[in-house]
Amino acid sequence: MWLNFGIKDLIDILLVAFFLYQTYKLMKGSGTIAIFSGIVSFLVVWILVSQVLEMRLMGAILDKFISFGFIVLVILFQDEIRRFLFALGSHRGWKKFTNLFSKKEEQGSSHKYIAPVSLACMNMARKKTGALIVIQQDMDLTVYAHTGEIFNADVNARLIENIFFKNSPLHDGAMIIADNRIKAAGCILPVPQHAELPKELGLRHRSGLGMSLETDALVIIVSEERGKISVAHSGKLAVNVSAEELHEILSGEREVVNFS
Repeated sequence: MWLNFGIKDLIDILLVAFFLYQTYKLMKGSGTIAIFSGIVSFLVVWILVSQVLEMRLMGAILDKFISFGFIVLVILFQDEIRRFLFALGSHRGWKKFTNLFSKKEEQGSSHKYIAPVSLACMNMARKKTGALIVIQQDMDLTVYAHTGEIFNADVNARLIENIFFKNSPLHDGAMIIADNRIKAAGCILPVPQHAELPKELGLRHRSGLGMSLETDALVIIVSEERGKISVAHSGKLAVNVSAEELHEILSGEREVVNFS
């Protein structure tokens, strides 16, 4: 068997290892790692019984579980599968490839929101006004926008501050910015059940982290208690972000590094 081992077999093994590693990361981020471990254990037992020991009766029973198990897995992990496929399609390599065919003027115009958003966040942090701002990237956020009040307004620093003013009816929800426009405010974001966050970080940070796990959006959180700015992206949360760091993150010059 080993004499027939070639470069194609090596590529096959590497692809399987990469797939299992990415699946492990996905399950770990969503808090379903225990289920993933159980599935892997079941597959090992199935291979051992059916292929190695060749137990026909037990193997036939496990085969039935495997045939129906695929449908069950799709139902149980539909959100994780959707995020995995989206992450695969929106990988940076694909983005760099598509950016080769885009005009520089179009790329520059997509960052018009950075200055007003940065100014508003710094002002709200100084005044200790809580805020939750979601910046849409590639994934459409219409589903989340419809949980709040729909807007179609220019991104303006004063407007952002007024929406998150303590007496405003929309200050408790999240604002969604898409295509250089304020798309919605007062929106409800998903809250992860297994996120490990410091005790001093509240519901806004948990919601922002949950949104970054569900989508590819960039989420800015302004703490009402501490007057600090945090940014969540791809399941990572950077806390105590400065004005310069916020501007670099929004412009794509700096990546979000998880808190330590």
